[in-house]
Amino acid sequence: MKRQSRAGWYYWQMPKNYVLIPAAGAGSRMGAELPKQYLSLLGKPLIHHTLSAFCAHPAVAQVVVVLSPDDRWWDGYDWRDFAGRVSVLRCGGATRAATVLGGLQGLDLDEDDWVLVHDAVRPCITTELLDRLFAELQDDETGGLLAVPLADTLKRAGADGRVANTEPRDDLWQAQTPQMFRYGLLRRALQALGTDTPTDEAQAVEYLGLSPKLVPGDVRNLKVTFPRDLALAEMILKGEKC
Repeated sequence: MKRQSRAGWYYWQMPKNYVLIPAAGAGSRMGAELPKQYLSLLGKPLIHHTLSAFCAHPAVAQVVVVLSPDDRWWDGYDWRDFAGRVSVLRCGGATRAATVLGGLQGLDLDEDDWVLVHDAVRPCITTELLDRLFAELQDDETGGLLAVPLADTLKRAGADGRVANTEPRDDLWQAQTPQMFRYGLLRRALQALGTDTPTDEAQAVEYLGLSPKLVPGDVRNLKVTFPRDLALAEMILKGEKC
């Protein structure tokens, strides 16, 4: 909280929650002509479902989408459902971290405001997961992320495509998004580590010697990476059994 003065009176301003969605990637592993955030999912571009989940949550002040400067697809869709709730920055970079840092630098927020960074192609995020994240992290000094404990046995492959050894999975979690950190902290972390190394925001915060909190997520909060993931996302959003 930040104490501010107004005409001699003091009041407490609670930190606000902002969502930043990096959407500058090309999604080459999907093997499609369109970037995967624009692929059709239940008759709408995939990212539309992602935006809907955040715009429907009362604790979210604003959603910011960070596009590549040469994105030629966004303007071809109808975003009127999100009028006043979604803004766009065209300052995406060559890496996810560069896109996130560019987005942060394009915002004018209080240092203590929360920023939830979420994958554009993770469309099955739910109100229940967001409620859990807010409840767990609203008073946390560092922040944290949704994640799920690894359930499968892990094998390390050798150069010949055979098992080299089995890796212990004890205490290993699979990171998801949103990843939720204070605006000022996240900016400092990405500026300190640089934008070539981190694959997620938590890694940058860890570089500062801090330990983000792991908040239990859900395997249904999947990231659409390969063609089969699109069919799974459709089933999840329709409430069908996978």
